Amino acid sequence: MRFTKSIVLAAISTVALAACGGEQAAASRDQIKAVGSSTVYPFAKAAAEEFTRSFPQYSSPIIESTGTGGGIKLFCAGVGTGHPDIANASRRMKASEFETCVQNGVTEVMEIEVGKDGIAIAESKEGQNFPLTTQQIYEALAKEPYGKPNTTKNWSDIDPSLPNEPILVYGPPSTSGTRDALAELILTEGCKADAATAALKESDEDRFEQICTEVRSDGAYVEQGENDNLIVQKLASNPKAIGIFGYSFLEENADKLRGLTINGSEPTYENIASDNYPGARPLFIYVKKQHVGAIPGLAEYLSTWVDNWAKGGLFTQKGMIASPEEAQAKFADVVSNMTTISASDLK
Repeated sequence: MRFTKSIVLAAISTVALAACGGEQAAASRDQIKAVGSSTVYPFAKAAAEEFTRSFPQYSSPIIESTGTGGGIKLFCAGVGTGHPDIANASRRMKASEFETCVQNGVTEVMEIEVGKDGIAIAESKEGQNFPLTTQQIYEALAKEPYGKPNTTKNWSDIDPSLPNEPILVYGPPSTSGTRDALAELILTEGCKADAATAALKESDEDRFEQICTEVRSDGAYVEQGENDNLIVQKLASNPKAIGIFGYSFLEENADKLRGLTINGSEPTYENIASDNYPGARPLFIYVKKQHVGAIPGLAEYLSTWVDNWAKGGLFTQKGMIASPEEAQAKFADVVSNMTTISASDLK
């Protein structure tokens, strides 16, 4: 059933873009603009296409892949038609980012979980198909595993059961939400396997974070920008390399890639949906309530997300994992009531 846009429109009928010059300023842009995560990008594009089909009276949205961190920075830079309406994010907004938003007049932010994803560790189907643990991944990629310089060259340096081949991992840059999620869900978990390092979190949290999340820069880990398809191409041409990207890209390229197990769990729809896979994570869009009702079609665009995020819907057909039904109901209510978040919600 189509999400009732009249409820949305009633909830925001009094909202105006006064901070950027009212109706005259609003009229200077008639397209929705979204920036942010490369992982969310294909789903945002699908939402934009469905929105254009369902509401042909509105212009097609502009969707840009800038990375989660870069997108939130643009989103939080100010209110008005010169700034994006939406930030797509493959991690939750940080409290510090929200504070920047508020400082720049972006005081009404809606947080909407649109689905789930997994950080896939993958290789070519011609690769060696070796299982990994979060600890092994940490020891391979950390700049200073457990506080000491990383001198490993081959996978077998970490564990003799692993291939006697050079460590070569293509992955996202520091501006990417996928990189943030890798640090939080994989690297930090592996780092905490060492009791002394885990204890450091209480005595020196900054040093703990540095040791657990800083990635080596000696060529073993190669950043590939915000284009995950480039990583797919690199893996297809080099069976001895592995790559890190969102699960949807693995599913989309299942004919030439396979996911590696982490802690005995494969990156599959079922394992990510049930949180059995270590790299499972929620996906978000952040919306300026101050722009709803001023940017034409923004309310209807949000309703398009709600209409299509259930299992079997448009987004899961493209590789997204549907959020649990209770989460879907919660965030449909957020859209219906235009509920905003506060700084305390992000701490």
